[in-house]
Parts: sequence; C-alpha cells; structure tokens
Amino acid sequence: MKWEELLKIVGDEPVFSASILLAGEVSAPDIRRQLSRWVNTGKVIQLRRGVYTLAGPYRKIAPHPFLLANALKAASYVSLQSALAFYGLIPEYTPVVTSVTTGRPEQRETQMGMFFFSHVKKTWFADYQKVEISPGQSAFLAIPEKSLLDLIYLTSGSDELDYLIELRLQNFERLDLEILNKLARESGSRKLIRAAENIGHLSVEEG
Repeated sequence: MKWEELLKIVGDEPVFSASILLAGEVSAPDIRRQLSRWVNTGKVIQLRRGVYTLAGPYRKIAPHPFLLANALKAASYVSLQSALAFYGLIPEYTPVVTSVTTGRPEQRETQMGMFFFSHVKKTWFADYQKVEISPGQSAFLAIPEKSLLDLIYLTSGSDELDYLIELRLQNFERLDLEILNKLARESGSRKLIRAAENIGHLSVEEG
C-alpha cells in the first residue's frame, strides 16, 4: 500500500483501525509492516495494537481527547474530572483525560496528551453512554451523576462535605439528584449514599 492510498482511505477518520485497510485482495502482513514503517517515520501514531491516528501534518480532522482515551484502552469510558468538566459541573479545565476501566490502572503519556485510567470492578462499570463530543466524533462518557459517583468511589474521604465543597460543584440543574441517589443506593455503599445526601444539601444551598 502506498501512502497516498492510505490517505485516501483514512484521511477523513480521526482514529482508524488496521482492519479497515484489509478489505479486498491485500496481504495482512504487508499492511502491518507498512503501518509499522509509517509509525517509525512519524507519519502515523499507534494508539494501541491495531488502532492508529495520522500524525498532525497529515490529518484532516484532529481527534478529540475523549475519542483518543476510548481508543487507547478497550473497556473504558471517560469519567471523573474530565467528564464533570465536560458537563460543566466543575469549573476546572482538566489537561489530563480521566477514564475508568475494568483493566489495570495506568497513566499513559503520549504524543497526543496525558491519559489516566482508574480501575473499577466490573459491577461498577456501568451508566455510561455514547456522546457527541465534537462534530462527527462521539465517545463513551459516564452520565453526569455516575461521573461524580465514580470520583467519590475512587477518592478517600470524598463523601465528606468539606471535600465536596472543595470540588466547587456548579450548575446543579444539570445533575439529576434522583438518579444520583438511586445509583448510590444500588451500590450498597454507605460512603456513596452519604455523599449523595451531602450533594443534595449543597444543591439546596446553591439554589
């Protein structure tokens, strides 16, 4: 495969899989070797095995950081501070993209940015949805209520009122307290139930 052929096939894709190049009468080993060469010359960036993005000078569409986070690790969704900032529930800009995964926890520093993956048990890996994050790009994000509970679940002392105040939660109208309390109760965690109650108190004060 020539470089011009690759650009014709994936030029409009912010992220692409090697499988898209294997249609028709092509040699899979040859395709993989060519991709490896392009990675080595800096024309293509490998996100993980079989998943790539074009390097900056060659791409038409810049991949959104959340799309990259999903691509970097299978069985993950964006949550915690990144999702809370996306929904406007906290004011801080979060330069590190935060996700949760059923796989091992890790921090990935890449050419495309910094990505942090926190481990959660499989029973807690739920309540996320595919969201359009920019025109033509969608990624898996926790719903707002789960984004907040994920953060509390993973952070020591986060059910305390002082910690929740320090988060500087805002735009409470974007948070469904019924869903928040339902998820907390279903978890069976006293910590999450207590946190949901304290968030309810804060929302009343803010209102």
